[in-house]
This record gives sequence, C-alpha cells and structure tokens, in this order.
Amino acid sequence: MTDRRELIADAAIAVIARSGLRALTHRAVDSELDLPGGSTSYYFRTKRALLEAAVRHLTERSRQHFESATAASEVAPTTDDMARFGAEILDRLLDERLDDVRARYALTVELADDPELHRLLAGSLFSRPRAVELLQALGATDPDTAGADFVSVVEGVVFDRFAGARSFDGLTPGTRASIDQLAGALGAYLRGAVSAG
Repeated sequence: MTDRRELIADAAIAVIARSGLRALTHRAVDSELDLPGGSTSYYFRTKRALLEAAVRHLTERSRQHFESATAASEVAPTTDDMARFGAEILDRLLDERLDDVRARYALTVELADDPELHRLLAGSLFSRPRAVELLQALGATDPDTAGADFVSVVEGVVFDRFAGARSFDGLTPGTRASIDQLAGALGAYLRGAVSAG
C-alpha cells in the first residue's frame, strides 16, 4: 500500500509536470488528490519540504525502474545489446514516465541555484555510477570518463526527443521506430567509447 507521503510527492510531480513549479502549492496538491485542505501541509510544512519530497521520489522511482529492468534482463556485454537495452529503458521513460521527465526539466531550471536539490535532480533520472559500471563491463579503458560522458549523451538524447529537434520527427514512444532511433544514438557513442581504448 502506498503511503500518504509518497502519494503527495507523486501528486506534486504531476502538478509541476502539468503547470510548472509556480503552480505547486500545498493547496494544489490537496486538490490534485481530493484531500481536505491542509492535508499536504500536515506532512510537508514548507514548499521546500514538498519540493525535496518530489525530487527524492523522482530519484527513488528511477532507481526502482532501472533495477526492475535489469533484474528481468539477460543483457550480453556488447555495445549493440547494451545500446538496445538502454534504448528500451529510455523509450519507457518517454512513454510511461513523461510526467517525471517534464517535472525534472522544470525543476532543474528553477532550482539551479539550490545546491542540495540541484545535486539530487542531476542524478534523478540517470545514474553516473551505473553508467561507469556499464562502460567498465564493455571494456572502456577509462570507464569513469566514458560513463560520465555516456550520461551526458543520454541526457541529450532524452531532451532532444522530449523538446528538441527530434520531438518533431513523429517518433512515438512504445514503437520499434522509437527504440531503433534511441538505440542508434546510444550505440554510436558506446562503440566509439569502447574502440577509443
């Protein structure tokens, strides 16, 4: 059973995704969940506490999604297989978790001057340690740098599909064409990173 704090954090993400950070108030979350007035402020006294709960919820949800995907997968350590596997994860993110993507971008811009929350947001959708492990498994000679660069590539690919030039290409998440495009971009980087050694 989902606890009330988690429901509130999820509703905060939905409000931000739909209407932006300025729309996030305790009252807006109460309304989103059809709760009596004052319910959200009982659990999160300040707007900052509510924001932190939303950011932590984004991070935890991403970790759970990634771990469930990797637990169910027997991915061979080759660049093409890893690119395809990564593309399937990103495609699900763009399909099933679009509110998380929208909220994360809105929060990242608005909280750029908040060192604590900005640091949490930076790792809320993509894990640099996991990327380093991936590049190490693929045989990169400098997996720390290659992993950090891979996260930059992934960030760019997702943003491009969400709001950049690729958002006009008509690629619908959940389709083979969508996964193929993502896999092509990831594979190009991974092949270059591994062969550079």
